[in-house]
Amino acid sequence: MKHPPLVNMLRELIALPSISATSDKWDMGNQAVIEQLANWLRPLGFEVRVMPLATPGKANLIASYGSGSGGLVLAGHSDTVPYDDARWQSDPFALSDRDNRFYGLGTADMKGFFALVIEAVSSLLSHDFKAPLIILATADEESSMDGARALVQSDISGARYAVVGEPTGLKPIRAHKGILMEGITITGRSGHSSNPLLGNSALEAMHEVIGELLNLRGELQEKYHHPGFAVPTPTMNLGCIHGGDNPNRICGQCELHFDIRAIPGMDTDEVRQRIQQHLSPIAERRKINIGLRSLIGGVDAFEQPADSELVKVAEQLTGQSADVVNFATEAPFFQQLGLQTIVMGPGSIDQAHQPDEFIAHDQIQPTVALIQNLVTRFCLAPPASAEGRVTPSAE
Repeated sequence: MKHPPLVNMLRELIALPSISATSDKWDMGNQAVIEQLANWLRPLGFEVRVMPLATPGKANLIASYGSGSGGLVLAGHSDTVPYDDARWQSDPFALSDRDNRFYGLGTADMKGFFALVIEAVSSLLSHDFKAPLIILATADEESSMDGARALVQSDISGARYAVVGEPTGLKPIRAHKGILMEGITITGRSGHSSNPLLGNSALEAMHEVIGELLNLRGELQEKYHHPGFAVPTPTMNLGCIHGGDNPNRICGQCELHFDIRAIPGMDTDEVRQRIQQHLSPIAERRKINIGLRSLIGGVDAFEQPADSELVKVAEQLTGQSADVVNFATEAPFFQQLGLQTIVMGPGSIDQAHQPDEFIAHDQIQPTVALIQNLVTRFCLAPPASAEGRVTPSAE
């Protein structure tokens, strides 16, 4: 049974809202997208598993074709970010074809990748598979990454290589920074501002906390350095702060949200311990409660060695040297499964999370060809005879 035409698949995926967000106002399930992918893949002969997550309406999809070892994973997330309807020139959930581009929420980041994968692999399924092809679709990449975290506990048997199809303009990416988003809540005691002894100012304590965080930032930047990144050191951004309610009241509570962009070689748990070590003396000295919590689970930095087989094959097939990026992806979770991993997909990160998100027409056929070459290299051709570019025969 043949799948729908590519444009129809794009249209149907874009029409299914699957927003993932930390805000309850926006957050929704992705089950409809997962079921649609399953409905297309099962008739093609894929063995499909739908993995429900703890949150109702959220699920991962694991679709396998063929068996053996040394197989290829083509992975992506099925959710999107929220959108600003007033800034879109067309309906975000209706595929619009104009200016040699397909517009719609998720075209580049990254529902479009799944439609292109199905388009690419369907003509190869009559070949003799020496290793499995596995298509993965996850939930909540744009918020908690709970889908990828759940995969780490799963069994993806037979896989050795993973390509995460985030928008990179089809350039192979072998490293990116990690991210921690943390919140600090200081609970003091409010009181009349005429007498400081009547309260315990959370705002003054936060002033000290910020100083210690900036000291820690300096320590991290002194210790860790990666010349491959445009910003070669870890960064810390103090993003937002809220506290107090009136000028004539001692501030009883103050909250700060910040992020740290970690580089490869840094351990996120160790960073959190160091934050705690910097804050504890302030809490003890001021006799005030300082609570540290993670706003998201955190994503480790990612790096695949430049001389690894997958990186070399991707460079050969694309004619581009592998690069590094600052944004975070699900790639570290696939590495935890023991897979050689790169990030490489159609579209540009510049269009992701923006009004009028699009994927250009001229990315379509190169993506299809690249996916076919990857599947041929890792799933069809014996390893000893597959070198350089391989063009699969047309069906």
